[in-house]
Amino acid sequence: MVKKMMMNCVILMIGSILFAGIASAHVVVYPTQTTQGSYEKFTVRVPSEEEGTSTVKVEVRFQVDAVSILRFEPKPGWTYEVAKDAENKITGVTWTSEGDGLARIEFGEFSMQGKVADAATQIEWKAYQTYKNGTVVEWTGAEGSQKPSSITLVQAKAAGTSVDSHGQSTTVDEKNSEGDGSSSQTALYLSIAAVVLGALALIVSIARKKA
Repeated sequence: MVKKMMMNCVILMIGSILFAGIASAHVVVYPTQTTQGSYEKFTVRVPSEEEGTSTVKVEVRFQVDAVSILRFEPKPGWTYEVAKDAENKITGVTWTSEGDGLARIEFGEFSMQGKVADAATQIEWKAYQTYKNGTVVEWTGAEGSQKPSSITLVQAKAAGTSVDSHGQSTTVDEKNSEGDGSSSQTALYLSIAAVVLGALALIVSIARKKA
């Protein structure tokens, strides 16, 4: 019985290791969690797996009602081309290698920046990985499938939180504190003026007594 239990444990461990290896080989977009209304840098991590060939093209598509992608980070040795809808919103991007691309033991990261929609609950990233031999791997399946699309879960933003044009989060309390700072400065100036006037009054009073 003990020997059988040990064998089962070994099988489970081996299965876990194999699953972890398979999972790590997926095309994944980071971060895997973000917040509604936030400005975020998204990074597509692409491992190259095919034997005897290399990854030469990576295409990523996303929903414009979940995220608005605005900028792309240049990657040496690669060019990129964006896809847009009828409203001129960016719906996808394709990076193409200018050289040999990513070999089997290599991976690459491709970054872009954008704003998460205020009502988004998740962002689904559908990726298409093209190898030099013509093979195309579609990372578009459901969660738990052999080739799943990458998902970024979106959390609700805290009540009273807003994001400014620089992507910085501010709260009502912070705005109020800024206002309190102005009031405190005014009070300080008034206090200084009162001290100066008091000193002048004292000097005038002493001068009159001497006279």
